[in-house]
Order: sequence, then structure tokens, then C-alpha cells
Amino acid sequence: MRKGSDSIQKPDAAQSALVLMVAMIAARILGFVRDGVLYARFGLVRYTDAYQAAFTLPDTIYMLLVGGAFSAAFIPVFSHYLAKDEREDAWKVASLTFQAVSWAMLLLIAGAFAFAPQLLAVFFPRFDAATLALTVALTRIMLFQVIFMALGGICAGILQSHHIFAPSAWSGVVYNLLIIAFGIAFAGPIESRFPGFGIAAFAFGVVAGAVANFLIQGLSLRRVGIAYRFSLDFRHPGFRKMAGLMLPVLLGLSANEINLIVNMSLASGLGEGLLSALKLAQRFMQLPVSIFAISIAMTLFPILNEEAAQERLADFCRDYAKGFKAILFICIPCSLFLAVLAVPMIRLLFQNGLFGAEDVAATAFALYFYAVGIFAQGGIHLTSRAFYALQDTATPVKMAVVGAAVNIGGSILLLRLLSQGGIAFAYSLAGIVNLVLLLFVLRRRAGHIHGAEILRTAVKTLAASVPAAAAAWLFVYGWSILIGSAGKLAQGAELLAAGWIACAVFFLLARRFRMPEVDWFLNRMKKRFMPGL
Repeated sequence: MRKGSDSIQKPDAAQSALVLMVAMIAARILGFVRDGVLYARFGLVRYTDAYQAAFTLPDTIYMLLVGGAFSAAFIPVFSHYLAKDEREDAWKVASLTFQAVSWAMLLLIAGAFAFAPQLLAVFFPRFDAATLALTVALTRIMLFQVIFMALGGICAGILQSHHIFAPSAWSGVVYNLLIIAFGIAFAGPIESRFPGFGIAAFAFGVVAGAVANFLIQGLSLRRVGIAYRFSLDFRHPGFRKMAGLMLPVLLGLSANEINLIVNMSLASGLGEGLLSALKLAQRFMQLPVSIFAISIAMTLFPILNEEAAQERLADFCRDYAKGFKAILFICIPCSLFLAVLAVPMIRLLFQNGLFGAEDVAATAFALYFYAVGIFAQGGIHLTSRAFYALQDTATPVKMAVVGAAVNIGGSILLLRLLSQGGIAFAYSLAGIVNLVLLLFVLRRRAGHIHGAEILRTAVKTLAASVPAAAAAWLFVYGWSILIGSAGKLAQGAELLAAGWIACAVFFLLARRFRMPEVDWFLNRMKKRFMPGL
């Protein structure tokens, strides 16, 4: 790959980002299908609250060891060796990491399995005895997924260091497909006693999906030439460097996980089904972040690593700024569109079976407040990776701790006033505070990050997004009066038309404002989906 070129406008980086986006769109669509199957079957009740709460221990273990700390520490070290063509040392670090993570995971999983009742009673003190017992049982099933997700995460880190991203994204498609298949095939009557079928079928599907996730990424390592070898040389300088980088990230992730657990604990006392409504709204909020922002951040991360390793800070800052502007250009309109189209979107996708109009309203209310911070969550993913590329994992940790404090304090203050919306609003405010602090420190650390250009892009994007969102809202309002929303056909036509109107107005205004991101985005879409034109 040519070094020092134009970041997201590099053909290879842009192509990688688009492949990731397509795969993530497919995975997210299937994620909504999965949730649709779950909530149509059960509604927003204590069963689904227990299912959502059961992810707490497995997700915490995974995020602490692999999901965040590993990518922050392993990829820069592994990429550094690759950039210097020191493949033997690179694979020795990878081999040591496989062994260390495997043993750590087994110990943590065993402890979580044994003490699940005590831990979950602390995390969810407001659950009644039956809901807590179901949460414990589902948690013990889901804990088996963690080891496979961890090994898959290591494989993903190796692949991404080689600028190979598709297996990581497409494995998410298979993961969701298996959960859907298990839920449809094996969920028994809602009244059935546990263990058995019922909602446990979805938990078994999670484990099957994790196994497939690992196999897809593990087999993909053949593309880069697997050079794994058993070693106990944990004094290797690369492994020690990685461990040193991981420590501050672990501290930051611990603060973040405590923050999430506190929010879940608060939500568990809101009333039956509201924890599930909050989680579903969070899934909608994560849609543009996962599809676009993370795709851009992931494909830029190896490039930023190379530029930082070669001390090309001017290229580093330029590429970072281009990535950040692209994220703002996508996330700002998405946040407004999700807010104004929340009810028609949730109604179309989920109002079915036991998921009724009240559940739509409860989910939409949380989504309004989550939408406020979508741009910040997208910016955090890229900016944190910029620090990781500079081998500075301490700064994102400090900012994460500040953000966690804002989140927890805000949730407690806003909970009585806004119910589940208060938790969502506090999360958004914490993300904005986190991003602002990261940008301030990055500017001091890296120098000129093209802040004026970033600010101009944000202002122009907002100026184009507000009229577009207003046009979509007026259309939905008029549709509800003239046609109504009875039946999935009418709901689908309403949402499709409103979405097209919002996008058309936005892109027309953005072009009017002469934003270069318009051509970048449209050209990438054209090359990906209409290559012959």
C-alpha cells in the first residue's frame, strides 16, 4: 500500500471502508430481524429484560480483555513490527497473546459461572426473584460464547493489521443468522419452565454464533500466512510493550463497564420491559456509528499506525481530519433523521405480536435522547484510535473516566425526570464531554489537526441536516392525517418516502454548500454499487 496518501480517499482504504459498511449493514439488518423475532415472540417483558441483562457478565469479560484493550494495544505493536518487516517478532507477539488471553478467559469464565448469582444480585438488585433466576441461567449459557469471541477478536486484530476487514464484518452476519435460526427453531411456549426452550433458545444461538464468528476469522488467517508457535517467552519486548499499553486501557474500560452496569441497574427498576426498550433504542443509536463511523475508524487505524511509527505527523493529522469530517458528515444527519423517524421506524420493524404501540412509544422516547450524542460516539471511535496509534493509551482512559462520571451522575439526576430517556440523555452528554476533551488533548499532542476545517464541516452539515429532518417530519405528519399507518405496507411506504425526502434535501443543500464530502460519499457509493456506470 502506498504510504502517505489521502486517507479515506485512498482507493484501498475507501474500498475497505465500503466493504465493511456493506457487511455491517447486512449484520445490522439481521440484528433488527433477530430483535424483531425476539420481541414479537415475547414483547417487552421480564423475559426479555432477563435476556438483555444476561449479556452483562459475558460482555464485560470480553470488553475488558479483548474488545477494547486488545485492539488498543495489540494492533499498534503488531503493525509496528509489520511496518519494519519483522514478521517473526510480530507472530511471536500474536502467539503469546493467544496463550495469555485463552488462560485469562478460562479463569474469568469459571469465576463468573460459579459466582453468577451473587454478582447479578449486586448488578440488578431491583429484579424480582424469578427474573433474577432466569438472568443467572441465561448468563451461564452465554458465558461459553466468550472464549470463542475472544479468539475471534485476536484473529480480527491480526487481519486488520494486514488491512483485511471483511471477515470481521461478515462474521457478524453469520452470528445474527444463527441466533435467529435457534430462536425460530427452538423457542417453546412462553410459559415453559426453564431450562428448556423458551427464551433460552436465543441464548444457545448466541453461543453458536460466537463459534461461527471464530471459525470464519480463524480460517481467514490463511490469507496472511499463519505462523503461530507455542512459546512462554512473556519477557519478549513486544509482548511487554503490549501489556504496558493494555493496563491503562483496562482501567478506562473498567470505568466504562461500571458505568454501563450502573445504567442497566437503574433501568432494571424502571418497570417491566423498560430495560429492553432502552437496549433496543441503543441498538438504533449504534446503527450509524457501527456501519459508518467504526468502518472509517477501523480502516484508518492501520494507516494512522504507519504514519505515527514513521513520525509523519503532518500526514497523520491530515488523514485524521479527513476521517473525522467524513464521520460528522454521516452521523449528524443520521442523528436527526433517527429522531424524527423514530416512531414510524420502530413501528414498522417491531410492532407485531406482543410488541404493541406502548412499546413503540417507550423505545422511541429513549431514542430521541440517544440521537443527541451519535456524532460524539462516532468521533470517539476515531479519536481514541488516533491516540492508540501514537501509543498513548492513557489519555483515552482519563477521558473515559470523566465521561463515565458524567454518565452515572447524569443518569441518577435525570432518571426521575425523564425515566429511560434520562439514562439515554446522560449517555449522550457524557459522550460529548468525552469527545471534546479528547480533541483538546490531541491538538496539543499532535499539533495542527485542522480544527477550523472540522468545525466548518460540522456547521455546514448541521445546516443541511435541520431542513432535511424538518421536511421528513412534515411528510410523516401529513401522512398520518391523510393516509394513516394501518398495515405494514402503509408503514413501509411512509418510512421509505420520508427517508428519501430527508436524504434528497440533505444532499442538495450539502452540494449547495460546496461540501467536498458529498462527492467523496457519492463516488464511493457509485463505485461500490454501480461499478459499470
